[in-house]
Amino acid sequence: MSEVGAAGATKVTARGYGWTHAGRREAALADIDFVVEPGEKVLLCGDSGSGKSTLLAAIAGVLGGDDEGTRVGSILLEDAHGTVELPGRTIPVGLVLQDPDSQVIAARVGDDVAFGCENLAYPREEIWQRVTAALEMVGPYVDLDFPTERLSGGQKQRLALAGVIAMGAGVVLLDEPTANLDPEGARDVIEAVATMVERTGATLIVVEHQHAAWKGVLDRAIELKDGRIVADGTLASVVANRTVADLPDARGVAKHSEPALWSTDLVTRFGPPRSFELPRGASTVITGPNGAGKTTWMMTVAGLLPAESGEIGVADFVRRGLKGSPLEWKSRELADRIGFVFQNPEHQFVARTVAEELRVGPKVMRREVPEAHIAELVDALRLGHLLNANPFTLSGGEKRRLSVATALVSAPEVLLLDEPTFGQDTHTFSELVWLLRRMADEGTTIASVTHDPLFISALGDHRVEVTRG
Repeated sequence: MSEVGAAGATKVTARGYGWTHAGRREAALADIDFVVEPGEKVLLCGDSGSGKSTLLAAIAGVLGGDDEGTRVGSILLEDAHGTVELPGRTIPVGLVLQDPDSQVIAARVGDDVAFGCENLAYPREEIWQRVTAALEMVGPYVDLDFPTERLSGGQKQRLALAGVIAMGAGVVLLDEPTANLDPEGARDVIEAVATMVERTGATLIVVEHQHAAWKGVLDRAIELKDGRIVADGTLASVVANRTVADLPDARGVAKHSEPALWSTDLVTRFGPPRSFELPRGASTVITGPNGAGKTTWMMTVAGLLPAESGEIGVADFVRRGLKGSPLEWKSRELADRIGFVFQNPEHQFVARTVAEELRVGPKVMRREVPEAHIAELVDALRLGHLLNANPFTLSGGEKRRLSVATALVSAPEVLLLDEPTFGQDTHTFSELVWLLRRMADEGTTIASVTHDPLFISALGDHRVEVTRG
């Protein structure tokens, strides 16, 4: 096999395609018409909830059956041999998701890359030729028996790319592949994608809010709005108006500011002893490479994980009479003291509808539901049209906004957020940043794990840099 993916590029055609999730009135996609020619490199953009991920799932053939929704029209794939068929049959399609951890299947690197090939019933000897060639092309540059659990986020995205290359996918679909990665990891993944399309000639469709990083890789853009195509042209022409502007500026922090939370020689499951402070009434950004332990440190000081050793300090105005470590506090005691927004929003959803989800916190705290405050959050975070929807059917960006809203309903003294802006379009990104800015200015202590330079410049009143060593 001279090149991985020798089957050639795949053509994608949509004619009058539409999809409506079961239980939803509004169609997620409607009247979708386009042709993506073999070897084209396309950006799929649009506001959060516009249908981008749904369209990728439809092309990949994993959207769901008749019991999960209603479809009209068609999407057809045509491979280099002239075979035309619906997605999800014999023509390989590679789908790489937002979350690197969600797509790791096997314990070892080689077995993980081989998984797709095995499903396609390639001969065993050919499988390992494909695996080796794919790993040589895009990495991760480790041994075949290297444990997948020890890979960084960027390495896991490279691993996913290697898997779709090895299976000979003639069309590769990437759903925000750099969203949770540090700058180095993001650059590595984009470099790997550029290498892949150059060497394989595969058709490429990418959902990505960070458009600028993909210049030189993508040449066409299709924009969705409310499930419909509203623009289709060159990358430059379509994304010209999709830039973030008029963000706030970070504030300074007084040299001897009172801390709200702090750690002293705190040892968690990852990294060395760490001593950090979160100043009261300011916005702190927590930065550092993937795998350095940023999330683990924050979850530990929030009382969600046990510490190995060291001290967690909590100011009296946060404690309000409670003794001991936050780990010892009850959920209803934590809710209005230390709020937490998880990197994966689904980890905090428990209700059947968005409206019910927003009322869970006050009910757990045995307090009257603050309807006026909920209405303000619904308006500020653009959730009004989703109140009757199941939280698990929302788009990635909508889930993120809902997870932030559920934490804010309880009005905590300290709000901790893990990658709060991933999956957000330019409008919702700006609105969320301004909301957090106002909260910090009004006295809420905020800390956010982030890699986003715009977020850092707007909300980095105080900065904590976490290193691996």
